[in-house]
Amino acid sequence: MRRGGRAPRGRIRAEILRLLLDGPKHGYELMNLIAEQSGGAWQPSPGSIYPTLQLLEDQGLVASASDGDRRVYQLTDAGREEAERLQHEPGPHAGPAGARLGPEIAQVMGALRTIAMSGTPEQRDAAQSAIAEFRRTLYQILAQ
Repeated sequence: MRRGGRAPRGRIRAEILRLLLDGPKHGYELMNLIAEQSGGAWQPSPGSIYPTLQLLEDQGLVASASDGDRRVYQLTDAGREEAERLQHEPGPHAGPAGARLGPEIAQVMGALRTIAMSGTPEQRDAAQSAIAEFRRTLYQILAQ
């Protein structure tokens, strides 16, 4: 299965802490929630989730316990403080605000891939013009 794009350094840590605010979760549950909330635009791998969980545990921000055949992770008091601080901090970890755009971005990227792979030359030209117009519109929004 193809994985989504890479997240900025430190974002996986912040997203794990943010998701654990809602209660204990296991690693694959965290991966699925991140992918779901980003509309599939970001699908972290076990190779990014589990080392980060171990680091958070080493830092005393999460604690783990065995739940049958899985390890479940939950925030410690220090982890809860850090997660709440990160939720109010702007930047690459600003989960909820950026997450709202995730599904739309993923859908646009899917449409672009389809046009790039199977569109006619005329469709690709039209898409290129639409992208340029869209970019100008976004900068106008930022300028307001």
